[in-house]
Amino acid sequence: MLDSLLWQPQTTPQQWCESMPCVDIFSTGIVLDQPLSTFLVYVLGGVWFWAAWRFSPRHKDDQKSRQWWRLSLVLGGIGAIVAGTSYQAFGYELKCSGRAVCAWTSGWEIAYMVLQVACYNAMALAVAFSCTSGRLRRLFIGYALLNSVIHFCIVVIGVVTVNRLMLSFEMAQYFITPTLIIFIALNTTRYFAHRQPLDLAMLISWALLIATSISYSIYMSAGYTQQLWARGIWFSENDVLHVGVMIWLVYLGLGLSGKVQDDLKTIDPDNNEYR
Repeated sequence: MLDSLLWQPQTTPQQWCESMPCVDIFSTGIVLDQPLSTFLVYVLGGVWFWAAWRFSPRHKDDQKSRQWWRLSLVLGGIGAIVAGTSYQAFGYELKCSGRAVCAWTSGWEIAYMVLQVACYNAMALAVAFSCTSGRLRRLFIGYALLNSVIHFCIVVIGVVTVNRLMLSFEMAQYFITPTLIIFIALNTTRYFAHRQPLDLAMLISWALLIATSISYSIYMSAGYTQQLWARGIWFSENDVLHVGVMIWLVYLGLGLSGKVQDDLKTIDPDNNEYR
């Protein structure tokens, strides 16, 4: 069903390889797209898994917030590898090889969208256990589960009806962006109320994500990818995203992982700090 969704503007396999680097792997006839980008995105997948390892249990106490952080980062790592396989490494093979006109997407990319939304919703559960309690925590958990289920249903409908918007990266962002806004609002409120190091560390992490997104948008809108490729240099807006997310993940692993713990909701009324 996805074969009917064609690249816009319509692009032939030859035009595909004129618009980006394509390499015949050891003269086997198998084409590798964007070698540098492929390297970066697979390294990124490894960094996701490294960050997940940094949230391993501290001593014998494996708290729920750390469990959900680990799951979130593992999902992100799988998503990065899946995305890199279709968007970068084997995009030609999956979307162009043997076709008159290249396809717009593949099952790998759709799997990436589902994994990415699930990654951020698992992160929402991690934040819920470390930064909320009681009714607010239940609302967070309900929101995260509902967000993933609705997005998955939209993707399924998109596949069945061959709907480009439902299967797009933009649709996934519609589900991820509100979650990030909620994170920022929650940690900002908590930080100004209690000045906890965890909230400050989380705010720094969200700021790094926003900076990455802004850098990606500026690079893409300025057309730097095409300008550099005209000179034989391939470094796309996706590579800006890959590098930025790596920096964010290194911060999570080194700066945030040691501070994350479950919120037991015990406040010392004398100094207004958590005990």
